[in-house]
Amino acid sequence: MKWIDQISTMALLIIALTLGLAPFVPVPHIVEKLGMLANGTLSKPIDIFDLLLHGTPWVLLAIKLVRQGLGRKNTG
Repeated sequence: MKWIDQISTMALLIIALTLGLAPFVPVPHIVEKLGMLANGTLSKPIDIFDLLLHGTPWVLLAIKLVRQGLGRKNTG
């Protein structure tokens, strides 16, 4: 997991806000796909791929922030 420490937090944030939310209109893709997942209608392979594509930047950002938080907790 050290590779994620080498990526800047700002870069991950920008990627999450652009790729993670695109297309923005009428509703961000990740919001639409998470709604489909919650409703149990996420069944088409393209929809599953979209969820993975648009969700990955958010997952990586969350992992990065957790690792940073744990690092500060262990050092301070």
